[in-house]
Amino acid sequence: MSESTPPSVSSTLEYYRPLPEWAPTLPKPRYWLHILLLLATCFTTLVMGARMQCNFEHNRPALSFSDDPIVGKTGQSEVIPFFPVEWFRSHPARLLGGLPFMATLMLFFLAHEMGHYLYCRRYGVYATLPFFIPMLTPIGTMGAVILIRSRIRSRTALFDIGIAGPIAGFVVALAVLIISLAWSKPMQTGLGQPDYELGYPLIFQVVHRMLTATGLINGAAALPLDRMLLHPTAIAAWVGMLATSLNLLPGGQLDGGHIIFSIAPRSHKLVSRLTILVLLFMAYYLWTGWFLWAILLQVSSFRHPQVAEWPRVSGSRLWLAAFALFMLVLTVTPAPLAHSSLPEVLRQFRGR
Repeated sequence: MSESTPPSVSSTLEYYRPLPEWAPTLPKPRYWLHILLLLATCFTTLVMGARMQCNFEHNRPALSFSDDPIVGKTGQSEVIPFFPVEWFRSHPARLLGGLPFMATLMLFFLAHEMGHYLYCRRYGVYATLPFFIPMLTPIGTMGAVILIRSRIRSRTALFDIGIAGPIAGFVVALAVLIISLAWSKPMQTGLGQPDYELGYPLIFQVVHRMLTATGLINGAAALPLDRMLLHPTAIAAWVGMLATSLNLLPGGQLDGGHIIFSIAPRSHKLVSRLTILVLLFMAYYLWTGWFLWAILLQVSSFRHPQVAEWPRVSGSRLWLAAFALFMLVLTVTPAPLAHSSLPEVLRQFRGR
């Protein structure tokens, strides 16, 4: 996700006006902070990935956080805490199992943000390196973000910067998905209800059917998705697809909002409001988390970096815009977590 703060030039005349000899003082890069956050996020995703791998090896859903003990190779049972940081001391070998999840998830976020960053560099726009966000969530992070600190001079530049991240991240997530589905295995009968029952985007269904039809996966891996235990790297692909769809939501200052603004600036506010209405509807009937994204879109739609009206976005970039819409359709998950509509959440709350 990229965040643009300062307004850009608003007229064609200013766009073609030579730059002044002086430039405002830009903040110095804080490399130490980028490195610190990167290492911290690698640590949290490694630990949570090791927990997922342990669940997977014991035939439990990767995103299972129940208090039921697992039986190790020595015959002893143990309860895995939510964030098993003590494994660094007691079971350091287990942490190696978290490397595939950590590597694939971090590669996705790095590809997405570097797509934005490299196109910022191409157009002479000052942007920070990615800030990774470590957090004790089920996946160990809240993603990453770059900050744009200077003007974006044209609609073409805004379009290219906005769409580069989702395309780069989608390519990585798709490659991980194709590989990781073959590593998944069938779900055993008699398992209890998982803590997080995932919903799948269309791209999961398409890739699974294509791999099955071509014979690239067979046996257990060819089972329906709701009867499979996803490998932790497949969970990373799922997160990548979800993050891609969230960034492509057409509104506010999300990547999809930048794309809409660069193509039709006067329609940006209307499209943002329509997107918010759709999200509110989906929040009530499908997943309450859409409420949060509706709020974020409302807050971020109050302002948007202005760019010169000319030159307009045209040619092959319009085909790229159509591809962005195609990616959104493939990656959006109406209900990322099952049984999480507002009425269901309220019933569960009353039951507790």
